[in-house]
Amino acid sequence: MLKGVLIDWGGVLTTGLSEAIAEWIAADRIDASHYRDVMRELVLHAYEGPEGAENTIHALERGEISGLEFERDLAARLITTDGVPPVAEGLLNRMFAGFQRVETMYDMLGRARAAGLRTCLLSNSWANEYPREGWDDVFDEIVISGEIGMRKPESRIFEHALGKLGLAGRECVFVDDIEANIEAARALGIVGVHHRDPELTIVELERLFGVPLR
Repeated sequence: MLKGVLIDWGGVLTTGLSEAIAEWIAADRIDASHYRDVMRELVLHAYEGPEGAENTIHALERGEISGLEFERDLAARLITTDGVPPVAEGLLNRMFAGFQRVETMYDMLGRARAAGLRTCLLSNSWANEYPREGWDDVFDEIVISGEIGMRKPESRIFEHALGKLGLAGRECVFVDDIEANIEAARALGIVGVHHRDPELTIVELERLFGVPLR
């Protein structure tokens, strides 16, 4: 029987990353094509690269480097439409300023808890401040990568989250918008739901748990 939900934050409990990034690119006058090339290499390496080969995203998400260190590294790789690097300080806050809370997903978590399911936020952080208002109402546990020195898709962070919930992998569902993270969860026996749309995700969770979540 399924008893718990592990769920990502950015792009799942918020509006999509691509929309937030598009707003930042326009506001900071970033060369969009060059940005995509830079981030494609960094992100693919961070989530699909060979084991043991790491870059600044690994270090940032585990909290091994500061946000400012990452901002300086990333800013040096980017260029604006004016032909100069963007301002490094505050870059991450500006990147994610467009994230908006998705109320239907928070409502779903509230109903899941009311139905007796255990809930856990499982998020890779980029040295960002999370808007935690109301979290006590929807989460039993909170696992944020930079606070514990582990990151998705490492198996140990899933095991840590399961331990906090007191549940086995086969008793939990994991919701994320990154396929590599879903695959890592499934390898531990966790049911994976690849989030693309709030309505579709909620319908799938209703099917899996057999309880109304809308």
